[in-house]
Amino acid sequence: MLRCRVLLGPAVLSLAVCLSGATTFRHLVADSRLVSVQTPSGTTIQVEIADTPQKRATGLMYRDHLKKDHGMLFIFGDAQAWTFWMKNTRISLDLIWMDGKKRVVHIERSVPICTRTDDSCPQYRPNDDALYVLEIAGGTVDGYKIEKGSKLQFVLP
Repeated sequence: MLRCRVLLGPAVLSLAVCLSGATTFRHLVADSRLVSVQTPSGTTIQVEIADTPQKRATGLMYRDHLKKDHGMLFIFGDAQAWTFWMKNTRISLDLIWMDGKKRVVHIERSVPICTRTDDSCPQYRPNDDALYVLEIAGGTVDGYKIEKGSKLQFVLP
């Protein structure tokens, strides 16, 4: 079976990375590094890092759950209005876009899963450029007191 996730930049250029077989997916999960993200509430979220095209394209696809206070941090080489979608993502997520100073520029709350089998899943995009995108369990962003303008703290490996 062929599995794909697409990230779209502002020019609607698509970056598609396809994974064939569960072995490749398990390897990506096992190869993840965790980074601590300090939230305005004082809670620390442990995040996997998605810093390669393959890891960013896969993201949290095919996961049935996220541990409490866990997520994924997408790191991009340049700031753009990065577009995300929920194709093949089995859990609702809160999406948080941050600029180069780690300041929140946009939030999408409780983004629902998309069960469509074609590429017509809704797309989510900020109005401002972002260098980082944090994905956490849907419905948890307010509990962390994360809002537009908040600054998150983390040190990249």
